[in-house]
Amino acid sequence: MNDFILFTKKTNRYLLIILTVLLCFTLVSCGNTDSRFDEAKIPLGLNVQDNRNYPSTSVQEDGERGTVAISTDNPPETTTATTPLSSTSISTETETPTETTQDQHVVPPANSTFSVKFIDVGQADAALIECDGHYMLIDGGSKIDSSRMYTILKNTGVTNLDIVVGSHAHEDHIGGLPGALNYATADLILCPVTSYDTKAFRDFVKYANLKGNGIVVPRIGAKYPLGSATVTILGLNAGSDANNTSIVLKVQYGATSFLFTGDAEREAEQAILNSGVNLSATVLKVGHHGSDTSTTYPFLREIMPKYAVISVGKGNSYGHPEDNPLSRLRDADVTVYRTDLNGDIVFTSDGRSVSVSVAKQASYESIMTPGGAVVVVTTVTTPAKTTKSTNTTTKTEPSSTTTTTKPSSTTTTTTGKVKYIANTNTKKFHYPDCYSVTRMKESNKWYFTGSRDELIELGYSPCGNCKP
Repeated sequence: MNDFILFTKKTNRYLLIILTVLLCFTLVSCGNTDSRFDEAKIPLGLNVQDNRNYPSTSVQEDGERGTVAISTDNPPETTTATTPLSSTSISTETETPTETTQDQHVVPPANSTFSVKFIDVGQADAALIECDGHYMLIDGGSKIDSSRMYTILKNTGVTNLDIVVGSHAHEDHIGGLPGALNYATADLILCPVTSYDTKAFRDFVKYANLKGNGIVVPRIGAKYPLGSATVTILGLNAGSDANNTSIVLKVQYGATSFLFTGDAEREAEQAILNSGVNLSATVLKVGHHGSDTSTTYPFLREIMPKYAVISVGKGNSYGHPEDNPLSRLRDADVTVYRTDLNGDIVFTSDGRSVSVSVAKQASYESIMTPGGAVVVVTTVTTPAKTTKSTNTTTKTEPSSTTTTTKPSSTTTTTTGKVKYIANTNTKKFHYPDCYSVTRMKESNKWYFTGSRDELIELGYSPCGNCKP
């Protein structure tokens, strides 16, 4: 009897051990689900609108917004990527072969160079960006600035522009781009529209077709490489007003960045804020020449720039920059520069910090004065030029005995266009064999092939001697 009781106790003990082992195994199995099903947490039928090209890496669900966040560790060399999401996938389409997905905060190489030159073009916009020998031109001033853009590219040795941006169709932004494209070719020309009923825009389209591949309307989120820098389109076509169609873009170089806003106003700024895109920037190109319609507090708070540049003309009739945007910039402790007071403004970056140089110094008080500091207008009277010879002096005023220089047979092309030489300093244009050309500085010469009317439209007047 005692043996039976002992056997029963041992049997119960073994059964208890077996049951305990089975229970532990079951618990471990339940807590160790197949990782392939982790992606099932992503809601089926999720409509993800992705305008950017992401490399294929890891995928995480954002519980608050219900969107998919794609993290990037090692960007591939390709510009199109597809990220598998179980039975759901996100694919991106490459708009142009120049788009890139490189990390915005990649440390530039040791020998890398980067600069942004805000060009003084009066009540207009123009900026030339250089990175590692690659160039980007954002706007080109007004029509009258065409020769200036031509000369700047010529003196800088820029024969090809990687990217040209016409922020929007207004003449004070795209008017001078034909001059730039008359000298240099362009790989990519961006603008929010491809047609606009002004002669200035039609001229821009003509040169975009002649010296580039026409105008491309970019996508929001599109990225383009510029040497070691990345250009990202943050917004465009946010309203029916031409100002609110402005392309808003960020140029990222290492840990430094530059935000260009064209003439974007409150409506466009709010649309970008609503998108949730990262607006932080080291330098802000203030919207719409410092108009009260731009640079709102919410927009400025998201940017929090260290520096701001206002491209504005001396004594302009609009009263730009206005008091409110200047006050907002002051409240945000932003260091402000203005082209009407500082002239050309050049920022350079090493990828960690930026430095700035200006053509002219201006006091803080004058910079923060709405509408600009007091401008003294001086009228300069230029005496009539005379041409000395061994016998007589011939005045520039025509008379009945004045002998004009006839155009040579080589000045007219087979297409009916004429070769002229324009003086970018005096704004006069001449026939190539005009005596005045021999006295002209080479740096002021603009070799132009086209019609007389085109030069007049660009702000030039014909020489009084050779009468082209």
